[in-house]
Amino acid sequence: MTWRAPEVERGGWIGELAVVPERAMLEGWLDWQRDTLLAKCAGLDGEQLARVVAEPSSLSLLGLVRHMAEVERAWFRRRVAGEDVGDVFEGDEGFAGVEAARAERDFGRYREEVAAARAAVAGRGLDETFAASSGKRLSVRWVYVHMIQEYARHNGHADLLRERTDGRAGT
Repeated sequence: MTWRAPEVERGGWIGELAVVPERAMLEGWLDWQRDTLLAKCAGLDGEQLARVVAEPSSLSLLGLVRHMAEVERAWFRRRVAGEDVGDVFEGDEGFAGVEAARAERDFGRYREEVAAARAAVAGRGLDETFAASSGKRLSVRWVYVHMIQEYARHNGHADLLRERTDGRAGT
């Protein structure tokens, strides 16, 4: 049987985030964005996920999943937690080296990075700061907001890629 990206079950409605404490709101919106990326991929097989459908761009849905695994690791584990960890995937922030046959493995690695990112910020205050590579001080709050916008931007790409793959839009 051919592996397909699993369907995504969304937790409650995002409107519930309007009346929660700030940390829960940021985590909730970030989880919503994470789930949105996976929902854009749901039901597709490795070949469909790795397919480049909007030339001349080399973007693919699988490339976006791989890239976001790298971004999760870079911001939460390397920068906030100061972990000395290498790349999740070799090459160009996860965009290079996309292979249909490794889609299931790549999705697994993405999920592992999301779990590791959550662990890296557990117990850290939103006002806690760290030095960015530029030397500028950034807060954990800033990272949450940055990650929400990073996902939102790439989810727009994913929406277009999904529509070009099989005609499905929205989600």
